[in-house]
Amino acid sequence: MRRTPLAAALLALAGAAACAPRMQPVRAIQPNGAVVPSTADATVARAHAEGRSAREAARAEHDQTVAAALQACSPATCDAIARGQLAIGMTREQVLAATHTAAGAWDERGGGFVTTLSARDEGRAPRDGTAEVAYVTLENGRVRSFAYREPQGIRLVASPADATAEAQARARAEALRREGDDFALAGDFQRALDRYDRADVIAPNDPETTLRIARALDKQLRPYEALIRYRLFLHQLEIEKIRAHGEVYASMAAAIAEARSRIIVLERGGR
Repeated sequence: MRRTPLAAALLALAGAAACAPRMQPVRAIQPNGAVVPSTADATVARAHAEGRSAREAARAEHDQTVAAALQACSPATCDAIARGQLAIGMTREQVLAATHTAAGAWDERGGGFVTTLSARDEGRAPRDGTAEVAYVTLENGRVRSFAYREPQGIRLVASPADATAEAQARARAEALRREGDDFALAGDFQRALDRYDRADVIAPNDPETTLRIARALDKQLRPYEALIRYRLFLHQLEIEKIRAHGEVYASMAAAIAEARSRIIVLERGGR
């Protein structure tokens, strides 16, 4: 009997099916609607628990530090701790209390006679109520000096007078004057004036700032404004006192002569 091509193809398919491995039926691992526990949920829960424990331990450590800091502090030091500000003469524990930090926030160098505390993590540096703290130096267990990291640079506090608001203003003004001097040296008197004006607002009535403003205005060919500033500079120095205390103001003699000379020139309408 002759087989047609279609019959031959069907027989080949049947033979192939008979030789193929038999597949087991798919069985469900979990019944429909069952909730599969997530390992990620357990990990998150464990991390939360560990974080809570760490915070509680840190809080307990800080409370112990504050208690130790307040036990034998002077009234001024106790007030500084309450304000959250560093002060000359503080102990190590009082530094931690004032900055609301633990020992782990600092790298400690030295020991014995002189010890230096600096921020362990620059991105999360300790700070007090004034600014970010760059480092603290202790001598015989007491704060001898400390430095703040401020927008204008590092400001050192080495005496109680350095920590006053007036001293802070003077330091910021001096930093701004230095920036202005750099711009003036580069011929950018507009930016120089910006820095000098800001310094004048922070620490007003400073002859050094006034003289710099006068010079910058003079260089910008703004004679009327420059003339006013030169006159103000001489007024601030109080010429009569300069004559009486020549040695104290000797370093300003050249500036005084310059201001007087420029006043004469500008009054005559010259350059």
